[in-house]
Order: sequence, then C-alpha cells, then structure tokens
Amino acid sequence: MSKLSFCAILPTHNHVTALDGILTRLEKSGLPAIVVDDGSTPENGERIAAICARHLDAECQRHAFNGGKGFAVMCGLARAREMGFTHAIQIDADGQHDLESLDALIEAAQNAPQAIVTSVPQYDQTIPLSRRIWRPFTNFWVHVNTLSFAIRDAMCGFRIYPVAATLDLVRRSVRGRRMDFDIEVLVKAYWKRMEIVSVPVKVVYPNGNFSNFDLLRDNVLLSLMHARLFFGMLLRSPLLLFRHPVSRNAATRWPAMRERGAYWGLRILAGIYRLLGRTVCMTVMMPVVFYFFVTGSEQRQASQDYLARLWRRGLLKRKPSLLTSFRHFMVFAASALDKLAAWVGDIPISKLHGVRSGLLAEVEASGRGVFVITAHIGNPEVIRAVSVLSKGVAVNVLMHAEHAQLFNRLIKEFSPQSPVRAFPVTRVGVDTAILLSQAIARGEWVVMVGDRVPVGEHGRVVEVPFLGEMAPFPQGPYILAALLKAPTYLMFCTRQGSGFDVHFSKFADLVELPRVDRLGAIRRYAAAYAKALEERVAETPLQWFNFYSFWRTGRDLDPDPSAVQRVIK
Repeated sequence: MSKLSFCAILPTHNHVTALDGILTRLEKSGLPAIVVDDGSTPENGERIAAICARHLDAECQRHAFNGGKGFAVMCGLARAREMGFTHAIQIDADGQHDLESLDALIEAAQNAPQAIVTSVPQYDQTIPLSRRIWRPFTNFWVHVNTLSFAIRDAMCGFRIYPVAATLDLVRRSVRGRRMDFDIEVLVKAYWKRMEIVSVPVKVVYPNGNFSNFDLLRDNVLLSLMHARLFFGMLLRSPLLLFRHPVSRNAATRWPAMRERGAYWGLRILAGIYRLLGRTVCMTVMMPVVFYFFVTGSEQRQASQDYLARLWRRGLLKRKPSLLTSFRHFMVFAASALDKLAAWVGDIPISKLHGVRSGLLAEVEASGRGVFVITAHIGNPEVIRAVSVLSKGVAVNVLMHAEHAQLFNRLIKEFSPQSPVRAFPVTRVGVDTAILLSQAIARGEWVVMVGDRVPVGEHGRVVEVPFLGEMAPFPQGPYILAALLKAPTYLMFCTRQGSGFDVHFSKFADLVELPRVDRLGAIRRYAAAYAKALEERVAETPLQWFNFYSFWRTGRDLDPDPSAVQRVIK
C-alpha cells in the first residue's frame, strides 16, 4: 500500500478572525493548507490572502463569486489531487472545531484509508438553539435515507476525504454545491459502499461567530435534497436492506430485543412534536416505520401470527394482510407519540375517560400505597397523568435495567418534575421487594407489566389460556404482590379517537400464595389477568404491542416450588 499524505482544505466566505490561528496549528502538525476564498468581500479577500502569505505551507485560491461551501470543497479536493495528496482534511474556517482532535482523525484515516472519517460534534453550552433543534432533524433524515445508523452526524464540517474516491463520487452523483454538500456526499458515499468512520470532536461557537447559512435558499435546497435522497433510498432499499441482514437467530424474548435507537428516536420525535405537532410527526415517522417493518422479519412475522389468531377468533372484521400488519406497526409508532404527550404533560384531563371513577377516587382518598399491574396495550404511560390527578403521588414503574435507564433519562429531559420514575430490575428478589415495600409504606404506587416474558434464565412463567391457546405469562407480578401485601389493581389505557379510555379495576385486596399450592395460585392469578387483558385486546386489537412469538413455549415454565418458597419467605 502506498504511503498516505494529508493536506487541509479550508473553505471560507468572509471568515477571517480564526483563520490565522488555524493555519498556525496546521503548521505545527506539518499539514499543508489549501484555503479556498469563496467570493469574500474585497476587503476580507485581501485579509485572507495576507494571512495565507504569512504561512509558508498555505496557498490561497480566490473565487470572484460565491459558489457555495460544497463548490469550494470540490475545488480544494481537485487542487489536493493536483498536488499529489491522497487525503484532504476539511476544516471550517470559523474556529468551531477542536484541532487537538486532528491526530485522532488522521489515525482513523490511516486505519481505514478508503473511508470517509467524519466528526461527531460534542457541543458545549455555546451551541445556538437553532442548531440544537434542527441538527437532530437533519440527522434523522440521513438515517432514513441510508436505512442505517452508520452516519452519526452528517453536518459537521471537520472530516477527512480520500481524495481520488471522493472526487470520483462527486463527479458521478453529488449535486449539492452549498450547505447541502456536506450531507449529500456522506449519504451518496454510503450508497456506494464507502465506509464511514466517526470520531467524537469538541465543537464550540466562538464569540462573534456568524453563519453563512441563508435561511430561505439553503432550507429550500436542503428540503429538495432530502426529497431526492428519500426517493433514491426507495429505489435502492433492497440493496441497502441486504447490506444489513437481520439475524434469524434473534432471541424471541422481548427484553432481549434492543429498542434500536430508542433515545435518539424519541429525542427527535420530541423536537418535531413540540414544533410541528402530531400529524407532521406521523408523516415523518412513516418511512422509518416502513424500514423497521421491512427489516424486522421476526417482529413482522409475530404481528402476522397475532393478527391471524385474532381473525380465527372473530376479533377482526377482515382477514389480515401485510397492510394490516403495517397498520399494526403504525399504531405502535403512534403510541410512541402518546408516550411523549404523556411525559410532557400534553394530555389534558378532559381526554382521559375513566380516571374520575369512584374506584380511583377511593384509592386516592385512602392515601395507601398500591400495586398496579398493567400491560403493553395502548398507552400505559398515561399513568403519569393519573398520578398527577392523585395529588402527585410518586409512581415506581418496574422496568428492565437498560430500559429504566433510558426512561429516566427521557423523563429527566422532558419532564423533570414528573412524579413517575423507572425502577430498574432484572428479577423479583428479596432486595427488590424490601425497597418496594418501603415505597408502598410511603403511600407510593408500584407498577409492573404482566404481559412480558421475564429476562434471563431466572425468568419464570406459567402457561394460561390467552386468545385460544396456552401462553406463557410471568410469575413475577403475583410473587411481588404477595410480598408487598398491598391492594392490587389492574390498569389498562387504550386510545379511542382523540382521547383515552382508562380501565382501572380491583384485582385483589391481598394476593395470597398458600404454601400447599403456591404454583396453582400463581397460575390462577395469571389466568385472571390474561382474561382481563384479552377483553381489552378484543376491544382494540391493533393496540397490543408484543412483537414477538408470544405463544412460543418458554424454557422455564413451571419452576421448582422450592425456588418460589425461597423468594416468598
């Protein structure tokens, strides 16, 4: 392999203040610089030329007109090829980028000579609000148009290009000449199977910094570019999807299926939701849902099996098709927006039907802690609004540890005053029960789902009838209820039109698991829960979201009764 050689390309349009410092830093690293003055004013053009003249390894290209940032980078790449360089480092001339990261970028390029090495900006408090809002939106569309998360950030102007391959790509397919260039060149590179390597880099916005972004012109260009790329993605989608085959050996248990890009996705959705509303959010989400529908073969098959089961039991009016399954996915996506609405307090009391029931008022008046079993149907997150109604009573939602971390992070960001918090747990044990007993004693609620198979080898289930066949349900809710010795309730929440139906009912004054028939008692409680869930599913069949083979027999069915005894004691 031939030796790699690097130079820097600095496109500038009237950015002068930081230029001398950047060139000085490049000199210390032994990096020649090509400064492309892209139509600066005559005064600034003279200043740029004078700065370059003070640095022996810097040359200045002067354009009489402003062709755009992309055009300037292209010209710099062409000059780099003429000078015999294999790689060019693009650096914005406004001083945003931490040049101490140069060595890290160069090392990444040396390890992957054919790759484009791009920065993932690590911002401080100086980032403008507009960038904070719109950058995730742009990156969202980049992920859609590549059907991947390979490009972590598409807008940072601190990156390394392999000169020959990039110029060939630009000549063949890149149309952007202005701010759209940075994004388009990465997406097109990915389409051409070029590797994209990401390196974290600190980014600051210096005092007096200004942007050459033209609000009207560049937004129009970016919108047109994203539209072209989207339709280009659709044409290439089979190849893009084939590039990321889905494992056919994926675990069937839901907690083992990582919620891909959950935090990233919800952050973006929250921004769009707040700015543009629910309808625009659903429009934006459709291609993303389509991507997961196409790539998630196991989830798609599980949805089809579930819908076929509903059809056989007469709970669907029409025989389900692939379109019905896609609607199932879209309803799930809509529930994500309902989660956001619940978290940010955007669900008014007038839209919650059933929360003022006598039973809920009774629970509120008692001041006692209660144990609530819910399910992945509709929008269980509406319990936040219910908790606010109940004088802000604290709500502890039991979640798998990884998901709890995500939930708490999102709640802290979206609604820091929320009385709802996730309680991380991987199994029901004595330590967990003690902590939750203390919460109950303080008058708090403890909430747990009852329709997900537990995580790991210690996850125990019992089989009970559900939708016409024996299905495994977790034992944990009933073991925990017995340990907590608290009144136990069921709560389901389903969307009805623009509002929500909240179903709140007494499950047991006290869950008891007698020594002589503990397993049988657990099975009876699980069967009662499954019957209640089935009633809700029959009313809103597309709002139950267990996208895995729920009826597949688990490994750990009826446990050794002594194991239950050890937990109960």
